[in-house]
Amino acid sequence: MRLSVLDQSVACTGRDEGHALRDTLDLAVHCEALGYERFWVSEHHGMPTIVGSAPEVLMAAIAARTSRIRIGSAGVMLPHYAALKVAEQFRVLDALAPGRIDLGVGRAPGSDARTARALNPSAVNAAQAADHFPQQVLDLQAWTRGQRHQGLLAHPLPAAGGSPPELWVLGSSDYGAQLAAHLGLPYAFAYFFMDGQGVEQALHLYRTLYRPSERHPTPEATICVWALAADTEREARHHAMSRERWRLDRQRGVLGPLQHPDTVATAGYTAEEWPAVGALRQRALVGTAAQVGTGLRHLTASLGLSHLVVNTWAHEPEVRRHSYALLAREFASA
Repeated sequence: MRLSVLDQSVACTGRDEGHALRDTLDLAVHCEALGYERFWVSEHHGMPTIVGSAPEVLMAAIAARTSRIRIGSAGVMLPHYAALKVAEQFRVLDALAPGRIDLGVGRAPGSDARTARALNPSAVNAAQAADHFPQQVLDLQAWTRGQRHQGLLAHPLPAAGGSPPELWVLGSSDYGAQLAAHLGLPYAFAYFFMDGQGVEQALHLYRTLYRPSERHPTPEATICVWALAADTEREARHHAMSRERWRLDRQRGVLGPLQHPDTVATAGYTAEEWPAVGALRQRALVGTAAQVGTGLRHLTASLGLSHLVVNTWAHEPEVRRHSYALLAREFASA
């Protein structure tokens, strides 16, 4: 099993938002030392919880502090931007970290409607901007490879014999799966975002409709799951309460930084909240490394996957780092 990381630079109570970005850098160095294959960072806007708003900037900082691990966006919300500008940014990243750059792109706005309009004022609405997504992906394919496209080149051009950024289509619905299949591109399903809803259908469509490409003659799919491991199940469940509280608050439209699990435990849950908490815990991959590892193996076996991207939230940075270390050892020993 190949393991990778998605980090979302989550803001936490008691620390400024910049700390979340600096912690992402430290985590990337840590995960490279643990042997993880990829380290992806997300893009969100206008959100007081997930403060990673510029993945390409964060990727450059990670590239400067690492030497082996692949670095990627998960992803650039392409309808907000001009494809040429994104291509230039990732050509620069590829020049800084040759052969280590992934360009994951998404069609969703990743923000509210007002923020989406501010990011792309020329679009009538986010839906209109998203209509151009397939063509934008085609444009990116050409420009990131160093090809002359629409009479233009995206500089800096790749070195002779170099490997250009690897383009991934990200999604949580059938749309992205079908587009990735049509273009012969790798596909990543946001399992953590949908609690797995629709993953079987999306992967089935991707594999059955896949059209081989030169770089990817066979389908390459992965899913991103949320998981948290600790030395004991009790400890893991305690730290997972931070995300539980956030999920409950998000359902009623309240967003903010991640709360400390001690704070959540002290306040407790209301009688009305307990059914939702129970449902979250039933689906969660939380526990010891052996318990989480068993859950991850079962999931990947049922979906026919050999690559998994793990996303972990915890209020304390050392808890996240320890979780990734436990999972790396769990799968290495197997």
